[in-house]
Amino acid sequence: MKRICCFAAVVALFATTWAAPLKVASPHEKITVSFDVVDGQPTYEVAYGDKQVIKPSHMGFDLAKADLPGSFDNMAVVRSGGNLSLKDGFVVKEVKNRKFNETWKPVWGEESEIVNNYNEMAVTLTQPEMQRTMVIRFRVYDDGVGFRYEFPQQQNLNYFVIKEERTQFAMTGDHTAWWLAGDYDTQEYEYTRSRLSEISKLFDASICGNASQEQFSKTGVQTSLQLKTDDGLYINLHEAALVDYPCMSLNLDEKTLTFESWLTPDAIGMKGFMQAPCHTPWRTIMVTDNACDVLASRLILNLNEPCKIKDTSWIKPVKYMGVWWEMINGKGSWAYTDALPSVQLHRTNYNKLAPSPKHSANTNNVVRYLDFASKHGFDQLLIEGWNIGWEDWANNSKDYVFDFVTPYPDFDIEYLNEYAHSKGMKLMMHHETSSSVRNYERHMEQAYQLMDKYGYNSVKSGYVGDIIPRGEHHYGQWCVNHYLYAVKQAAKHHIMVNAHEAVRPTGLCRTYPNLIGNESARGTEYQAFGGTQPGHTAILPFTRLQGGPMDYTPGIFEMDLSYAGNPSKVLSTIGGQLALYVTMYSPLQMAADLPENYEKHLDAFQFIKDVAVDWDKSVYLEAEPMEYITIARKAKGSDNWFMGSVAGKTAHDSQVKLDFLDEGRKYECIIYADAKDADYLKNPKAYTITKKTVTSKTVLKLRSVAGGGWAVSLRPL
Repeated sequence: MKRICCFAAVVALFATTWAAPLKVASPHEKITVSFDVVDGQPTYEVAYGDKQVIKPSHMGFDLAKADLPGSFDNMAVVRSGGNLSLKDGFVVKEVKNRKFNETWKPVWGEESEIVNNYNEMAVTLTQPEMQRTMVIRFRVYDDGVGFRYEFPQQQNLNYFVIKEERTQFAMTGDHTAWWLAGDYDTQEYEYTRSRLSEISKLFDASICGNASQEQFSKTGVQTSLQLKTDDGLYINLHEAALVDYPCMSLNLDEKTLTFESWLTPDAIGMKGFMQAPCHTPWRTIMVTDNACDVLASRLILNLNEPCKIKDTSWIKPVKYMGVWWEMINGKGSWAYTDALPSVQLHRTNYNKLAPSPKHSANTNNVVRYLDFASKHGFDQLLIEGWNIGWEDWANNSKDYVFDFVTPYPDFDIEYLNEYAHSKGMKLMMHHETSSSVRNYERHMEQAYQLMDKYGYNSVKSGYVGDIIPRGEHHYGQWCVNHYLYAVKQAAKHHIMVNAHEAVRPTGLCRTYPNLIGNESARGTEYQAFGGTQPGHTAILPFTRLQGGPMDYTPGIFEMDLSYAGNPSKVLSTIGGQLALYVTMYSPLQMAADLPENYEKHLDAFQFIKDVAVDWDKSVYLEAEPMEYITIARKAKGSDNWFMGSVAGKTAHDSQVKLDFLDEGRKYECIIYADAKDADYLKNPKAYTITKKTVTSKTVLKLRSVAGGGWAVSLRPL
């Protein structure tokens, strides 16, 4: 990663009186932040041009009492008299302003260069009575705002415990929102579209998981939260650079239409254990008047620190297949045997048991997948269910459920790795931790060493189930620290990480680009669990993908799962599945279906083979949350372009200008589209493939049926 240019100017202002409010505008003055201390309370507001976006909103914290279990013995709040408020009694001590402009190169991404241009204002506040200091730092971009709290080293605020963060986002009206109900452990839900005032009416307590209703309001929602005002502004609330801190959700006061931060608690109900000097993640507010600009924004990435891995030559985007979907849909299984749970077996006893005929991760089946995947040019093959413990994997209180190094008797790990390498491929490791996090950390080094031995360079990790130790949450500070620890340890072994069921991403893939993928949302697997309604893939790029790429596992061609004894149907068309390889950005893209299902549609499968996984440029052509998205991308180091378009619950007609192509050149254009009679329920496999010659002056007129889509490849002639 190379910094191309950087200009920074710092201006420090020292005075005894301050012009209220303090203001900082974005480089082109599209967005303005105003800050003031009103009756001792830090208060900010945000405007987009002459439109107010965030009304005056309070900031600060409630601290915890010192007699809580696990609290620090020498907490500053005790020594300084016990004032537990960090939200009032403040005065401005100092203001520093800075301008910054750089262009940096991501290791992989939606474009080869990213502009990071902002104006900054850092306000130092003091509580004179308590002799405590807090800095609030604002960075204002032309597409949004980031701000965070910073705590310098100081005597009266050294070790402290956050009871709650009190950051407010006061809305200017009853906006339309695309939201997920609050939860401390998962985002694997479908989105609801409603007015802010309707959230409590539509809030279903049955999908709130481990977010206790006593602690979490019935208007609690998760970020990234997408909003739209009646006058056409798109607002997105999220966070960036979540490190050593709990994940933030938002509670809504329906009377005032004000959101307030709500942090994920730990096992004793506290939110964050802090030691100065330290800071919070960035709280982000994206604002634009064009939905395409939401998709094009790099606000979250820019607020993260530059890459900390010196040599990134080993980090490569991956197109892969996997022994996975056949277990998800019920055709196969992860477990080696149908006998007693593995926790009642000594590991050597597996050789004395007959394998289940459904066990998918057997040597012969893996060879079959490798033959198909290598023939069609894939990089890697994921195999789940290869290691012992799956017979009782959910019983994760047992330390020895998974050890991540011991294969089942019918999985010849040495032979399969040699066979994969002979085919020009690698195997992708799978570590299901069953959320026994301490167990995973104990075995992690040994597991990574096994990967080194056999030439694995990427791992899919999973965190299904309640966290061990009990009482912690997937989105709490404790687990947030674990996920990053795993990524850092993997980097020492030149291993890329794709974490499932982990905390939703906040742009840390810039700092640690070996974090090549995450799940943290409702992915394709739910199509085998009853289905996911159309529109889901047309909202995820506005929400979940704002923080980083998703391992969505697209590419299902056989929508009727009755062949696996499963009554579910994949609610999509083949055209819609192909489009996802462009609209759902990820440097880690899977062809998720079975080889035999692709064999029936090799002409459509050609697009999956051709489409790139790393890009020089992306052009966002049209978009509306949950309704449609159309994107064109130029493959990295190539003149080839690929396009994709997905539709929600209603059909969508696109008229796409190809003016992003080079003038004066002709391109071969291959269009993979929904057939006229395609229907995601009744006729999902109906598609057409059309070839034509186009130029930069061509306009394509294409139609996506409800739940469908289209994909296009463009190659210079």
